[in-house]
Amino acid sequence: MTWPLLTLRGLNSAVLVYFIVVNAVYLTTSIVAVFALRRYAARLRSLDLSDTFRLGGSPPVTVIAPAYNESATWVQSVRALMALEYAEYEVVVVNDGSKDATLERLVEAFDLIPAPRAPTSDIAHRPIRGIYRSRSAQRLWVIDKENGGKADALNAALAHVRTPLFCAIDVDSLVERDALSRIVRPFLEADSTVAAGGIIRIANGCTVQSGMVTRVALPDNLVARIQVVEYLRSFLGGRVGWDAMDATLIISGAFGMFKRSLAVSAGGYDTGTVGEDMELVVKLHRYCRERDIPCRIGFVPDPVAWTECPESLRTLSRQRERWQQGLAEVMWHHRKMLFNPRYGVIGLVAMPYFFFLEMLGPALEVAGYAAFLGTVLFGRVDRAFVAAFLLLAFALGMSLSLAAISLEELTFRRYPRTRQLVTLLFVSLIEGVGYHQLHTWWRFKGLVAAARRRRGWGEMTRKGFDTAPAA
Repeated sequence: MTWPLLTLRGLNSAVLVYFIVVNAVYLTTSIVAVFALRRYAARLRSLDLSDTFRLGGSPPVTVIAPAYNESATWVQSVRALMALEYAEYEVVVVNDGSKDATLERLVEAFDLIPAPRAPTSDIAHRPIRGIYRSRSAQRLWVIDKENGGKADALNAALAHVRTPLFCAIDVDSLVERDALSRIVRPFLEADSTVAAGGIIRIANGCTVQSGMVTRVALPDNLVARIQVVEYLRSFLGGRVGWDAMDATLIISGAFGMFKRSLAVSAGGYDTGTVGEDMELVVKLHRYCRERDIPCRIGFVPDPVAWTECPESLRTLSRQRERWQQGLAEVMWHHRKMLFNPRYGVIGLVAMPYFFFLEMLGPALEVAGYAAFLGTVLFGRVDRAFVAAFLLLAFALGMSLSLAAISLEELTFRRYPRTRQLVTLLFVSLIEGVGYHQLHTWWRFKGLVAAARRRRGWGEMTRKGFDTAPAA
């Protein structure tokens, strides 16, 4: 047997092992998620949020949201933030040197005027050009600053937060009215909670009125529908399971709450990575463990933020490349935590999983597909290997998607119509053939971008939300 063929078979074997391990982890988190969600759903049925606040108090919260060239969705999103059902909160949005009419539209919609606001910390950020306050909605503040990237914009907002908790969101997201009341609950239940994340759902196809999703529907676009399945799998089948194991390593930048004091003490958001949301979570784990500070970072599956997802493969590819780049940068920067018992389950389980399987996995998978084609060209394909490869690469992935859809149906039922469920089931069947391989290639390119240290906001063309006239 020639060495090229031996090399190809070796790569094939390595990829099979990779598929076995990664799917075993997915299966484990999904199984754990089933029981966790059942317990959570039962708890929700007996929970009264008003009682929770009467017993534990409702801590003041500042919602911070960075924006760059978001004129299509900004006004709707801010209106949603101003309509949140929470006792005491304010909103600080940051215009990071947008080149479109982002700031102008908000000034007009909310009657903004210049107003003084002193910083509460010395976190570094790009110069501020102006601070505004709304005359029609007193809790709304807008910071206009020079462009410095998303992390820098978040730091500018964090430097002006006055409350003990802050909630970071993407300004293109629509937060449900009770979302703050739900995501704050872990902070009331345990003093050790330093951060918590909520679930992100796809708003494409939904109807929006006054900044709120009033009718939930699936998008017509196939690319967007696939992302609905992806998000369900990632949040319900993945993050719920990791949270149950006390190993949450990711809180989406679109919706997460943090203790202000610890975020400031840890240095705020890192401007040296495009994965600033994940970096802050990993940094908080590391900061607290190294100082023996009790630390609980969790995921709450029912506070919802709706977001517009890309509907073109080109735009989606840029988003996923950026996500993978951010993951790689964070993993490499905090590689000291790998297999380090000082960091508990984060260092021994979560970090190795994300480092070797999520970060390096796309490179191995791309090499595996190439090796598979090579063995076909050499005419040395083993039928048993082909069956195992297809089973692990496609069938198990489809099964995990089906499991996530089932979890959605059994718990929150945001898509109650039978036709919607059938559509999601069909999409989960076709996702693994073609799209998964394309997604792997995008992630591989993101890994390369991390090595090249590419920077920028990563613009995404938006259509804006489908709106209905106010009643």
